[in-house]
Amino acid sequence: MAFTKEEKKALVGQYERLLKDSHAIFVMSYSKMSMANVNAVRSAAREFGGEIHVVKNTLMKIALKNAGYVDSNLFNESSVVGFALGDVPGLAKVLNKTIKEESFFALKGGYLEKELMEPKQIVMLAELPSREQVRAQLLALINTPATKLVRTIKEPARGLAAVLKAYSEKQAAPAA
Repeated sequence: MAFTKEEKKALVGQYERLLKDSHAIFVMSYSKMSMANVNAVRSAAREFGGEIHVVKNTLMKIALKNAGYVDSNLFNESSVVGFALGDVPGLAKVLNKTIKEESFFALKGGYLEKELMEPKQIVMLAELPSREQVRAQLLALINTPATKLVRTIKEPARGLAAVLKAYSEKQAAPAA
């Protein structure tokens, strides 16, 4: 389908806005996919504040150049781009899961804060624990020494109370 100059300018402008607002972009190639497949990935990406777009390579290259990104060979065949407007690892997890489950997507690479990323780096990013998991681990790490300190402080008093109780029970037993 041929685009007019105005439509191409509008697409380049849209890509530039998405690049400006994104913390990372992930580029995938696709083959033999249906709109249902793309819509499923799009809805999963929205949960993490991301957007998925099937892009025109030439127009995307122009937008990347205008936005100050390093030139790469990511846009040499059909491309789907995930724009991480929110949770970067969350979108990487969605795309990694999609690639593992569906055979029509393949990861080509991406950019994290305008720095070029290899596919293996994106997979490593996807395998990081979620923000909630890290918070829970950090809270447990902080909480554990405090709990042990309280237990250590309470232990002598508890031990003394146990000795006094045993002594009082011993004194009460002969009297009975």
